[in-house]
Amino acid sequence: MNQQLPDYVYAQVTNLCGQGNELMQMADFVSARGKYIEALQLLPENHKIWEAATWIYVAIGDTHFHERNFEKSFRCFFNAIQCPKGLGNPYIHLRLGQSYFEMGDLEKAADELVRAYMGGGMEIFMEDDPKYLEYLETKIDV
Repeated sequence: MNQQLPDYVYAQVTNLCGQGNELMQMADFVSARGKYIEALQLLPENHKIWEAATWIYVAIGDTHFHERNFEKSFRCFFNAIQCPKGLGNPYIHLRLGQSYFEMGDLEKAADELVRAYMGGGMEIFMEDDPKYLEYLETKIDV
Protein backbone atom coordinates (compact mmCIF):
# COMPACT_ATOMS: atom_id res chain seq x y z
CA MET A 1 0.00 0.00 0.00
CA ASN A 2 1.56 3.27 -1.10
CA GLN A 3 -0.63 6.03 0.24
CA GLN A 4 0.44 9.66 0.37
CA LEU A 5 0.10 11.69 3.54
CA PRO A 6 -1.85 14.92 3.17
CA ASP A 7 0.61 17.71 2.34
CA TYR A 8 0.04 19.61 5.58
CA VAL A 9 0.67 16.48 7.67
CA TYR A 10 3.77 15.59 5.64
CA ALA A 11 5.12 19.13 6.12
CA GLN A 12 4.61 18.97 9.89
CA VAL A 13 6.12 15.49 10.13
CA THR A 14 9.21 16.40 8.11
CA ASN A 15 9.65 19.64 10.09
CA LEU A 16 9.51 17.80 13.43
CA CYS A 17 11.85 15.08 12.18
CA GLY A 18 14.26 17.75 10.93
CA GLN A 19 14.26 19.30 14.39
CA GLY A 20 14.82 15.84 15.86
CA ASN A 21 17.75 15.25 13.50
CA GLU A 22 19.36 18.52 14.59
CA LEU A 23 18.98 17.51 18.24
CA MET A 24 20.49 14.09 17.44
CA GLN A 25 23.57 15.82 16.00
CA MET A 26 23.92 17.61 19.34
CA ALA A 27 23.54 14.25 21.15
CA ASP A 28 20.34 15.49 22.83
CA PHE A 29 18.65 12.13 22.45
CA VAL A 30 15.76 12.78 24.84
CA SER A 31 14.67 15.98 23.09
CA ALA A 32 15.17 14.40 19.66
CA ARG A 33 13.00 11.46 20.67
CA GLY A 34 10.29 13.89 21.81
CA LYS A 35 10.22 15.49 18.34
CA TYR A 36 10.08 12.11 16.61
CA ILE A 37 7.26 10.90 18.86
CA GLU A 38 5.37 14.12 18.15
CA ALA A 39 5.79 13.40 14.43
CA LEU A 40 4.60 9.81 14.84
CA GLN A 41 1.48 11.02 16.65
CA LEU A 42 0.57 13.20 13.64
CA LEU A 43 0.21 10.18 11.36
CA PRO A 44 -3.36 9.10 10.63
CA GLU A 45 -4.90 6.08 12.33
CA ASN A 46 -3.27 2.73 11.59
CA HIS A 47 0.04 4.57 11.37
CA LYS A 48 2.02 1.48 10.37
CA ILE A 49 0.64 1.68 6.81
CA TRP A 50 2.50 4.96 6.21
CA GLU A 51 6.06 4.96 4.94
CA ALA A 52 6.76 7.90 7.24
CA ALA A 53 6.21 5.56 10.20
CA THR A 54 9.15 3.46 8.99
CA TRP A 55 11.67 6.27 9.19
CA ILE A 56 10.16 7.76 12.35
CA TYR A 57 10.49 4.41 14.16
CA VAL A 58 14.08 4.18 12.88
CA ALA A 59 14.81 7.66 14.26
CA ILE A 60 13.24 6.86 17.65
CA GLY A 61 15.12 3.56 17.73
CA ASP A 62 18.40 5.36 17.07
CA THR A 63 17.85 7.64 20.08
CA HIS A 64 17.47 4.56 22.28
CA PHE A 65 20.42 2.82 20.61
CA HIS A 66 22.73 5.77 21.29
CA GLU A 67 21.55 5.77 24.92
CA ARG A 68 22.38 2.04 25.04
CA ASN A 69 18.76 1.13 25.82
CA PHE A 70 18.81 -1.86 23.52
CA GLU A 71 15.43 -3.29 24.53
CA LYS A 72 13.62 -0.09 23.55
CA SER A 73 15.79 0.28 20.47
CA PHE A 74 14.87 -3.27 19.43
CA ARG A 75 11.15 -2.57 19.85
CA CYS A 76 11.36 0.51 17.62
CA PHE A 77 13.26 -1.29 14.88
CA PHE A 78 10.91 -4.26 15.18
CA ASN A 79 8.03 -1.82 14.59
CA ALA A 80 9.90 -0.25 11.66
CA ILE A 81 10.32 -3.59 9.95
CA GLN A 82 6.54 -4.01 9.93
CA CYS A 83 6.02 -0.70 8.14
CA PRO A 84 6.32 -0.02 4.38
CA LYS A 85 9.82 -0.66 3.02
CA GLY A 86 10.99 -1.84 6.45
CA LEU A 87 11.59 -5.51 5.73
CA GLY A 88 14.80 -5.83 3.76
CA ASN A 89 16.08 -2.38 4.73
CA PRO A 90 19.76 -3.02 5.55
CA TYR A 91 19.95 -0.31 8.21
CA ILE A 92 16.92 -1.67 10.08
CA HIS A 93 18.40 -5.18 9.98
CA LEU A 94 21.73 -3.79 11.20
CA ARG A 95 20.15 -2.14 14.23
CA LEU A 96 18.03 -5.22 14.97
CA GLY A 97 21.17 -7.34 14.84
CA GLN A 98 23.11 -4.96 17.05
CA SER A 99 20.25 -4.84 19.56
CA TYR A 100 19.99 -8.64 19.63
CA PHE A 101 23.77 -8.80 20.07
CA GLU A 102 23.68 -6.39 23.02
CA MET A 103 20.77 -8.27 24.60
CA GLY A 104 22.72 -11.53 24.33
CA ASP A 105 20.67 -13.30 21.64
CA LEU A 106 23.63 -14.08 19.40
CA GLU A 107 21.78 -16.46 17.08
CA LYS A 108 19.18 -13.83 16.11
CA ALA A 109 21.92 -11.19 16.04
CA ALA A 110 23.84 -13.21 13.46
CA ASP A 111 20.72 -13.63 11.31
CA GLU A 112 19.96 -9.90 11.28
CA LEU A 113 23.59 -8.87 10.78
CA VAL A 114 23.84 -11.20 7.78
CA ARG A 115 20.71 -9.56 6.33
CA ALA A 116 22.28 -6.14 6.87
CA TYR A 117 25.50 -7.27 5.20
CA MET A 118 23.67 -8.86 2.25
CA GLY A 119 21.67 -5.69 1.66
CA GLY A 120 24.21 -3.01 2.54
CA GLY A 121 27.65 -4.56 2.24
CA MET A 122 30.51 -3.98 4.62
CA GLU A 123 30.06 -0.20 4.42
CA ILE A 124 26.93 -0.35 6.57
CA PHE A 125 29.07 -1.54 9.50
CA MET A 126 31.70 1.18 9.22
CA GLU A 127 30.11 3.85 11.39
CA ASP A 128 29.56 1.67 14.44
CA ASP A 129 31.66 -0.28 16.90
CA PRO A 130 33.79 -2.82 14.97
CA LYS A 131 32.67 -5.59 17.32
CA TYR A 132 29.53 -6.15 15.23
CA LEU A 133 31.48 -6.74 12.03
CA GLU A 134 34.01 -8.85 13.94
CA TYR A 135 31.15 -11.02 15.23
CA LEU A 136 29.67 -11.31 11.76
CA GLU A 137 33.07 -12.45 10.46
CA THR A 138 32.87 -15.44 12.84
CA LYS A 139 29.63 -16.47 11.10
CA ILE A 140 30.23 -15.83 7.38
CA ASP A 141 33.05 -14.93 5.04
CA VAL A 142 32.94 -11.19 4.43
